[in-house]
Amino acid sequence: MNASSKHSESPIRGWELLPHGADVCVCGWGPTPDAAFEEAALALTGIVTDAPVAASEEVEVDCACPDLEVLLVDWLNAIIYEMAVRRMLFGRFAVSIEGERLTGRLWGEPVDRARHAPACEPKGATYTMLHVAKNDGCWTARCVVDV
Repeated sequence: MNASSKHSESPIRGWELLPHGADVCVCGWGPTPDAAFEEAALALTGIVTDAPVAASEEVEVDCACPDLEVLLVDWLNAIIYEMAVRRMLFGRFAVSIEGERLTGRLWGEPVDRARHAPACEPKGATYTMLHVAKNDGCWTARCVVDV
């Protein structure tokens, strides 16, 4: 997989994919941990497809963990689970982190192999290169995803 980067209109929000051996490192950033987690989720979708994903169906997920880094892994693994069991891709995310709890909403659509041309299937988020922190006013959330 090649390195890929997608930046939103705002310079303080965005995501990128970085090659890591046979796996991929997802990285999201934003002004809050919530925004960085949303961008990391967009990067996760970017592993699978470059095609637009319609926000036609909504799915809710909840995660809880006292550590923001482990919460990122739980969040990404919850998305991977929903992708697998629902056979969907998600292109829009909303995250609310309050204390140890993350409430997330995912919007997406069923996979259309012809239109989405899935490149691979994420197997799971890992603790490799796991990092969630605020630097210079911007939050970053990253980890390696097995593909």
